[in-house]
Amino acid sequence: MLIFNCTHGKEDPERAILPFVAANTAAIAGQESVVLLTIEGVWLGTEGGTEGVALDGFPELTGLYSEFVENGGEVWLCGTCAKPRGITEDTVAKGAKITGAANIVEHVINGAKMMSFA
Repeated sequence: MLIFNCTHGKEDPERAILPFVAANTAAIAGQESVVLLTIEGVWLGTEGGTEGVALDGFPELTGLYSEFVENGGEVWLCGTCAKPRGITEDTVAKGAKITGAANIVEHVINGAKMMSFA
C-alpha cells in the first residue's frame, strides 16, 4: 500500500492536487493507493470540497479525485483533523472515509509506504 499525505486544500492548489496526481498514477499502475487528508486537506474529502481547486498546468482536482476513486483509490480523512471542523461521515465525498491514527499506524507497521508533499 502507498499512502500519499495531503495537508493542503483550496488555500494551496498545487499542494492539494499533487498528492492526487501521484496517487492516481500509482492506482493506474495497479498499486493499492490511499490519499490521506490531514489538517486543511480534510476539506477535499467532503462533498463539493474539490470544486474550484485548479491551477494552470495541473489537472482540475474534481475530475482527478473522481478518476482516482474509479481507479480503486481510497481517500482517508484524519479523524482528529475532521472532528474540530465539523466534518462527519454524513458529509464526506464518494470514496472517502474518516479514519483514526491507529488505522494509519497499523498500515505503516505492516509495510505501507508514506509519501508527503511539503
